[in-house]
Amino acid sequence: MVVKTPNKAPFHRTPAFPVLMLQLVVTLGVALVLWLFQGLVAGYSGLLGGLVALIPNSYFAFRVFRYSGARSARAIVGEFYSGEAGKLILTAVLFITVWLAVEPLNVAAVFGSYLAVLATGASALLIVRGFPKH
Repeated sequence: MVVKTPNKAPFHRTPAFPVLMLQLVVTLGVALVLWLFQGLVAGYSGLLGGLVALIPNSYFAFRVFRYSGARSARAIVGEFYSGEAGKLILTAVLFITVWLAVEPLNVAAVFGSYLAVLATGASALLIVRGFPKH
C-alpha cells in the first residue's frame, strides 16, 4: 500500500514556482512588446500563445509537486505520467480553442509567444539551481 503524503510546503515554495512566475513575466512581456510594435491583434495573440504554454505547465507542476518524500515515490511517478498526459491534452484543447474562438488572430504571434514561454521552461534548471532551499 502506497501512502500518499501531501507536500507540506505551499505551492509557491516548490522549485516549479519561480519558473512559472518567469514564464508569466515572459508571456506578459512578449504580449506587451507585440502590442506596442505590431498592434492590438498581435498583442492579444501573443498573450494567448503564452497562456497556451503557461496553463498546461502550471497544471503539470501542480500535479508533480503535490507529494514529497521517499514514501511517496510511486505517487510522484504516477503523477508525473498523468500530469504529462494532462498537459498534452490541455495544450491541444487550448490551441484548438484559440484557433476556433479568436478572430482575427496573428498566428506568428501565437506561436512566437508559445515558443518563448517553452524556451523559458527549458532553461528551468538554470532558474531552479539558484532557488533557496527552505
